Order: sequence, then structure tokens, then C-alpha cells
Amino acid sequence: VFAVNGFLRVATGLDIGLSTKCVVIPKEMGMCHKIGYSEMRLPNLMGHTSMAEVILKSTTWQHLVHTDCHPHVRTFLCSLFAPICLDTFIHPCRSMCVAVRDSCAPVLLCHGHPWPASLDCDRFPGDEDVCLAPLTKDYKYLHKVLPKPTCQTCPAVEEFFTHKRVLEVFCDSNFAVKVKLSKKRTAFEDQEYNIECQVEFNTQGSLLPYETQSMIQQWLLINEKCIERMTPTHRPMVYLLVGNIEEGSILVKQVYRWQRKDSQLTLATQKWRYHECL
Repeated sequence: VFAVNGFLRVATGLDIGLSTKCVVIPKEMGMCHKIGYSEMRLPNLMGHTSMAEVILKSTTWQHLVHTDCHPHVRTFLCSLFAPICLDTFIHPCRSMCVAVRDSCAPVLLCHGHPWPASLDCDRFPGDEDVCLAPLTKDYKYLHKVLPKPTCQTCPAVEEFFTHKRVLEVFCDSNFAVKVKLSKKRTAFEDQEYNIECQVEFNTQGSLLPYETQSMIQQWLLINEKCIERMTPTHRPMVYLLVGNIEEGSILVKQVYRWQRKDSQLTLATQKWRYHECL
């Protein structure tokens, strides 16, 4: 949640005068809802002059926001696309831009897009008294740092296997998560997905089940080509994702198709509770 008061140090900057107007943030800009304010300035800090242009340009970023590539990605983008309706424009600080760029640029690259010139961090103020500053340095000590999903080549989906072979793979893995995927029907051409996760096991004792679920959802959103391949139709599909956590990164090694009639995966997950690895 974007707590405005926590970020604003001194509200100084560009004088708005009569050149802009306050408008309600449209429903199509889902990424900028529930951020602590409901009205934005138009034109915005990206130079968009019409609401149609704002909606068109901002929706291309909504997928990045869903990946949670950085705690401030939503704050950063909304301060530009939907700036808060104050007497002055409040820019994001250069330090916030750099932090978001360093975390999120690899995700964009995974989708085939470089970090855009329009978001060059040098265009933002370096003096943190006149802009939206990142949260305090204590943030990372107050919040658990979770392993990061990586951009990787999608493992082939395996459809034929024995429960014994699956148990061997389990023995070499840190986690197994059952995932139900389906395509959402959206008004826009961009593809969105429903992702439901159920953790079968996780040998990383410090991670809670909901944290593992969250990390796998992130992995799928970052590696969107994998979801595309795994959801050829609008019919829900179920898979088992198995992998490792190495050097703070999540790596999915195996993907098994979990079909209704298939007893091998069910058997493997049941036997795993009592299984002793060699």
C-alpha cells in the first residue's frame, strides 16, 4: 500500500498552475488502485495528455507489477502514470528508480524488452528531500528476504513417468508445488492467468507454505512463456512443479502434467512422506 505521507519529504517541485487537471484514476488502471489516493493529475509525468493514452500505455506495465519484482514497483510506476493530485508534481527519487530498475529490468528482459529510455533514472531528482524516496534502510531487516525466481528456459512438460522416478527427482529437490493454471478472459489483448498453488513439500525449513506459493506464482509470471505453453486452451490444467533453491534463486527443474486419471503423481506425493532417499 502506498502510504503517501511515508514517502513525501517536502512537497516542492514543478509548479502545476492551471496546466493540468485532477481526474479519477480509471478502473482500467488496476495497478494504481488502493495506493492511498483516488485522483491523478493529467497530463501525467510521462507526458500523456488523454486518459485513453494513459490507459493504453499503463496497461502494458500491469503484468510487471503482478510479478512483484520490487516492493516499490507499483509506487514508482503510479507516481509517473497517475501522479497524486497535489499543488505540485512529486517525482520519484533517482534512488527509487535505480532500485526498481535493478530488480525489474531482468524480468522485462525475460519478456524480450529492455528497460525503456523513457524511464532513464538520470531524469529523476537525486535530492531525496524533494521526491518520493524508498523506504528506510531498515526495510530489508524487518522483512524476510525470500529467494528470487529466475528467468530460465522452460523445462519440458513430462507426461509419462513412474512414481519411483518421481520420488528420485523429489530426493534431489527442495520443493514440489501443485499448480492449477487457467487463462483469464480479459477485455484487453494481453494474456492474464489464474494461478492456484498447493505446496506438496518444501525442505527449506525457513520458508512458510504461503511464501513458497508466492514464489512459484512469481516464477510463473516472470517465465510467462512457460504459462503460455502450459495453457493451450481456456480449460484449466494441473501440473506439478519441482525444483531447487540455489544461492537465493528459485530454479524449476521438472514439470509434470497432473492428469485426473494419473495415479503415479498422487502415489509419489503420498509415498514421499515416508520415503527415505538413498
